Amino acid sequence: MTTTRSLVSESTGSKFVTKDVELRRMSPTSVKLDIHYSGICHSDIHQVRDEWSAGIFPMVPGHEMAGIVTEVGSAVTKFKVGDRIGVGVFIDSCRECEYCLADMENYCVKGPVPSYNGRHYDGEPAYGGYAHSTVVEERFAVHIPENLALDVAAPLLCAGITVYTPLTHWNAGPGKKVAVLGMGGLGHLGVKIAVALGAEVTVLGHSAKKKADALEFGAVDYLTTEETIGKVRNRFDMILNTTSADLNVDGLLAMLRVDGALVNVGLPGTRQSYNPFSIVDGRKSIAGSNTGGMKATQEMIDFCAKHGIGSTIELLNAADPGAIDAAYERVVSSDVRYRFVIDARTI
Repeated sequence: MTTTRSLVSESTGSKFVTKDVELRRMSPTSVKLDIHYSGICHSDIHQVRDEWSAGIFPMVPGHEMAGIVTEVGSAVTKFKVGDRIGVGVFIDSCRECEYCLADMENYCVKGPVPSYNGRHYDGEPAYGGYAHSTVVEERFAVHIPENLALDVAAPLLCAGITVYTPLTHWNAGPGKKVAVLGMGGLGHLGVKIAVALGAEVTVLGHSAKKKADALEFGAVDYLTTEETIGKVRNRFDMILNTTSADLNVDGLLAMLRVDGALVNVGLPGTRQSYNPFSIVDGRKSIAGSNTGGMKATQEMIDFCAKHGIGSTIELLNAADPGAIDAAYERVVSSDVRYRFVIDARTI
């Protein structure tokens, strides 16, 4: 049995401890990744705390991994030892359904295997990126270009692809006015990527404290929701909602132009409602998007490398697991600029 040093949550909401966890066995088509950096996503917190559903414990969170290949299976053709690679939200899919065949493995009919808090199709538990190493099928990893630093690349494997997919699907680009609602771990990358795509970007925030950062990232304006909801109308082609807050959906829909879309990538904890007149009057849409397939993820990484886009991060030394517990509390309090990344080499 081969193990890897990991940060482990042993039960619902428990503090992290450092332990050795069993690595998945190598297969002919798998690669072993020496994890250098692992991002902290708010969904990690939800899952450790059983806020979405019952978790599988012990749990090693983390689905934003960046590092170096240290071993390859006998049939691997995509990578070689020494390559810089990233692993994101899921690590397998059926590879046979219509969506897998269309490079949209994230919508696999059988259900993609999550990087952690799930099970492989053979029943083995999946452990995530808060660890020294992981083993993954080559199809479910991407190359990270040399000009993109691994620490700022790690959050792109979830946060980056989560905003890139809807922005490109709804054709954010020259001539389009895009509003990004919320500028946290997801939203700040939404701003950077939408600007690089050529869109005119406005940030809608709870308060004005992030205005300077938004303008630095390329937004043309920063408005508070108090200033806009119910007051601004017919302005945006797309609103990308990156928050998990309860919203005035009708007020947001009123901000959209004809054929505009309110696209949700944040996941609020409660149901939300709207008046059907808000969409009929303007042929507007309420939509959602869920990460992206492997082809789109590689495309996103290459796009970010080309345009010099990385996550704005705070780096964590994980020699003391308490640093992760403290970071979780700061994420919940929206006290991070803008994504925590664990230096996995310190675990």
